[in-house]
Amino acid sequence: MTEPKLEAQPAEPATRHWDVAIVGAGYVGVPLARLLAQSGKTVLLVDVAEEVVAGVNGGESHIEDVPSAELGPLVADGRIAATSDYDALRDADAIVVALPTPLSKQREPDITILVDAVNGIAARLRPGHLVVLESTTYPGTTREVVLPILAASGLEVGRDFHLAFSPERVDPGNTRWRPESVPKIVGGISDACTERAAELYQGAIDQVHRVSSPEAAELTKLLENIFRSVNIALVNELAQLCDRMNIDVWEVVDAASTKPFGFMRFEPGPGLGGHCIPIDPFYLTWKAREYGFYTEFIELAGKVNENMPYYCRSVISQALNHGRQRSLKGSTILVLGVAYKPDISDTRESPALKVIELLRNAGALVAYHDSHVPTVPELELESVALDPAAYDCVAVVTDHSGIDYDDVVERAQLVVDFRNATGERGRHSDKVWKL
Repeated sequence: MTEPKLEAQPAEPATRHWDVAIVGAGYVGVPLARLLAQSGKTVLLVDVAEEVVAGVNGGESHIEDVPSAELGPLVADGRIAATSDYDALRDADAIVVALPTPLSKQREPDITILVDAVNGIAARLRPGHLVVLESTTYPGTTREVVLPILAASGLEVGRDFHLAFSPERVDPGNTRWRPESVPKIVGGISDACTERAAELYQGAIDQVHRVSSPEAAELTKLLENIFRSVNIALVNELAQLCDRMNIDVWEVVDAASTKPFGFMRFEPGPGLGGHCIPIDPFYLTWKAREYGFYTEFIELAGKVNENMPYYCRSVISQALNHGRQRSLKGSTILVLGVAYKPDISDTRESPALKVIELLRNAGALVAYHDSHVPTVPELELESVALDPAAYDCVAVVTDHSGIDYDDVVERAQLVVDFRNATGERGRHSDKVWKL
């Protein structure tokens, strides 16, 4: 009797060769791993969270944009694996850093996580390594912070190892633009570094755009998000003015959008969310002060956008006073949507969380409904059933597509719509207030 034939198993992550190692298995790292693996590369994800490592190695994805149905086969084929062991970096040809770069409580850049990771890489750096930073940061980080740490190993950049910056351009929930169709910006410490980094992404991404330096690449990412921040601030400010002038800001935006040239549509809302737009501009304003320059335009936009949750609380209070003859204190309010954008579960920097906090501070009894976000631990809240009639006011903060807003208007006693989700129905209803 012959013994059953055993299928070959992938080598342990820490003991085999990898084309690419990605430090950070999050919103950037996992989609990038899938993209590179689908192009034929072997990819190792390195993360300190053991539960994330175990999930990836089990073929289970914790990132919505990468379904387990896509990740699982790549793991089974040995093209993606995960580990918490930084020693495995020695056996990768390229190392990509995709870690969060938040702000401190003082609203200044906090690159502690990034620096700790680079120190871990430096201890394992070897000749032939390519290191690419994808984490959003201020101009000069790659050259002034990362390079000295790596060079302390005794290896020379451009000869023994290569170093470049290539900003991530992940847009969670975006089904229109596939990751491979979004051009990749690459800027290296030297021309050789730029070319080596470009080679990493070629084959996986349709277009690689080279720039002259990592500083140019770093500032490119900031410009992209600052552009959105200042334009959103413009329409947010206009929305407040329209409220005083008794003009429907949504009608104005719709009308302006009919112009086929010289106008780009931006919409007002309760504030900015996600890891990029609310944070990235402050990386540049902080760096600019080093040169005796004050980015007043950028900082003003930040001020306008950060004030929007406070303005939204005021609108809800006015709506209750005039529409229900009730004060905010003691009123029951259902917040629709707590994710920072429609049809995803990501609550990072979501303005809904600030709105809820402010309403609670004013004495309101607040619940929320969001089928994408079952719990909000930091607020000790769980999503409730959608029952608009049970509340004094329903506030639409995130306009998920799975909600029947006509039904919400029909059943609710009062609706405050910060996203124009109720459309024409809301525009002509006496019980709907809009931003």
